[in-house]
Amino acid sequence: MELEILEKVGLSKGEIKIYKALLNLGNSSINKIHERTGIERRNIYDILNKLIEKGLVSYTNENKKRTFQVTDPKRIISYIQEKKDNLENIERGIIKEIPLLIKKIQTSKPKINAEVYRGFDGVKAVWEDMLNYKETYWIGSGRYVPKNLPTFFKSWNRRRVKLKVCWWDLFRNEFRNKIKPYRYEKIKFLPAEFSGNPTVIAIYGNKVVNFIFGKEVFAFVIESEELAENYKKYHKYLWDNVAR
Repeated sequence: MELEILEKVGLSKGEIKIYKALLNLGNSSINKIHERTGIERRNIYDILNKLIEKGLVSYTNENKKRTFQVTDPKRIISYIQEKKDNLENIERGIIKEIPLLIKKIQTSKPKINAEVYRGFDGVKAVWEDMLNYKETYWIGSGRYVPKNLPTFFKSWNRRRVKLKVCWWDLFRNEFRNKIKPYRYEKIKFLPAEFSGNPTVIAIYGNKVVNFIFGKEVFAFVIESEELAENYKKYHKYLWDNVAR
């Protein structure tokens, strides 16, 4: 009988091993369980006590000897249901507390905050955050994420379009005539003088992100109303006066 699924509801590997042994052996002593599982006797006692507490194992005393056996296998179903009910109660409690936690974090969070994300997993985290805002302004774009993370981007972009998140994208000059805009994206191209290392700036909400797509991949996120406001002004100037 395969019972590894019980790991998902909180049983340890040792608990599952002893439970399986008792299923096969029937009413058994500590010695028999030890012979069957190879688990040290002092650990067997601890594990059996945990299984007894969970209602999955019981014991009998006869002639001053204690033997152990599994309870009605239906107890597994009720045990899983109890775990499910507990998880649902915890989930309801967490959902109830989240607004208070958010309020507390926002109150205690400094007005200026900086974070560093490393690697493409870090880039994904920043891009997920972008979906919380209706507009993103880009400077120096090069389609680096669609190129390097095509599966992630395809799914992410579907969600962006569904949320109607708009992009104002200033591309590097070398991409001129090579790309087409996505839905809810407007594009222009910077002069060749703006090309260089594969770095991109994104501005959304009160955040400015510097992405580096070189040998190492980084995202530097600065959260500041004043900085984001100024970068939006830089973007607007480039959009209106420099880019074509």
